Amino acid sequence: MALDDPTTARADIDAAVWGACDVLRRSNVAGALQYVPELSWLLFLRVLDLREEREGEEAAAFGNDFTPSLAAPYRWRDWAAPQGVKRLELATGALGALKGFVDGELLPHLRSLKDSPGASARQKVIGEIVASTERTRVDTDRNLGDVLDRVHALDLAGEDYNDLFPLSQVYEGLLLKMGEKGNDGGQFFTPRDVIRAVVKTIDPKPGETVYDPCCGTAGFLIEAFKRMRSNLGEEATGAEISAMGDRRLYGREKENLVFPIALANMVLHGIDTPNLWHGNTLSGYAQYEGLWQSVPPLFDVILTNPPFGGQENADVQTNFAYRTSATQILFLQHVIDTLAPDGRCGMVVDEGVMFRTNENAFVQTKRKLLDSCDLWAVVSLPQGTFSATGAGVKTNLLFFTKGQPTERTWYYDLSDVKVTKKKPLTMASFDDFFAKLPGREDGERSWTVERTAIEAKNFDFKAVNPNRKVEMDTRTPLEIVSEIEARGVEVAAAMTRLKELLS
Repeated sequence: MALDDPTTARADIDAAVWGACDVLRRSNVAGALQYVPELSWLLFLRVLDLREEREGEEAAAFGNDFTPSLAAPYRWRDWAAPQGVKRLELATGALGALKGFVDGELLPHLRSLKDSPGASARQKVIGEIVASTERTRVDTDRNLGDVLDRVHALDLAGEDYNDLFPLSQVYEGLLLKMGEKGNDGGQFFTPRDVIRAVVKTIDPKPGETVYDPCCGTAGFLIEAFKRMRSNLGEEATGAEISAMGDRRLYGREKENLVFPIALANMVLHGIDTPNLWHGNTLSGYAQYEGLWQSVPPLFDVILTNPPFGGQENADVQTNFAYRTSATQILFLQHVIDTLAPDGRCGMVVDEGVMFRTNENAFVQTKRKLLDSCDLWAVVSLPQGTFSATGAGVKTNLLFFTKGQPTERTWYYDLSDVKVTKKKPLTMASFDDFFAKLPGREDGERSWTVERTAIEAKNFDFKAVNPNRKVEMDTRTPLEIVSEIEARGVEVAAAMTRLKELLS
């Protein structure tokens, strides 16, 4: 593979990964919610093996010791590579020997690593990525071997961040399939161009800490990493990039299905040691916090998309000043509380957060936001923004900085943009927003609202564009009827001509 040609690299990797998906589908691993987790741990182990093989060679060249995370026969090169010693041994064994080894030896060993005495950070990551994988979903040794061969065929060469970029892009395509409507994965997936717009607006810097309290597949954290990396400049060293990824990005995720995918996604994007916490952020209950290391009490940047319409019980609500079962309001309180002074936040909220004034927790939380933070921008997104990921709810973007109360808020309206599953919202739709953002300029889509006006509506934040031009049908009823009759005459004439041609 010509890795100096990104287009070629991505095309080859795309063919290999989707070829593996085809094999999984013929193995009765039908939906993306099944084959994405399966491919996640396989891709991760392939990349890990390449990384540790390179690290071992570098250590030997300098006369240093190197202790790999995995030893034979659990390394990819042993059991998965076509000419691996263990793979060849299993090929000559009894029927089902390969699946038997994976289910009975490999996966239990990998799961046990995170609880081993003195486990390294990388071993903890390995254990968590396969934590919810009891056995491979592939049905036969033949199909499993075919999947392994396709994954092994990925040519990642030096396997640094740039080499992984084509693979990471293909992996994002897999996650998009998981998030499509009908796969029930939309709650974990924020459209990538929405993430990019939020991250570009907040613009996290290399030395800042970034946090997502409900990170899903880690899309916000990864896009922040890319942005921070670009802000480092072309002269940045590998050590600087690694330190930024390993010591600046923090996330929490509740769902057992999604947490290992988030870990794999971060590793495949060049973040070697993800600081992810597995558990319920709102209750504080952790299922696994072995990777949650050197975490600051407050964060410079928060980027997040809390779940829409979730519910929490009364016990969880006691952790918050304003009690409600609505998770989006509890998450908004959590975000305000964990944002550092002068810290910036970009988050997605559903329309209900904006306009609901009939519940005290909604009103008081929004009052707290305006009292403790400068809500400097609100973007009203189109109705169909999340339709491709299984959610039809209307959404908005909130941007605020902690430390000074809100005096006025600049609104930008994208609600009239036509968005469908086949025509998603793209970064191009934000061009005028970014052009006007520096000066918070008013226009046909943008306007400014004073805080007093928001308070007068009992903290109803809903974006109502005063500049939108409403097209009125000025025809009289008689004119409409006449136009219908004229069209009817045209249709009748066309039908007559068609019949003549066919006779």
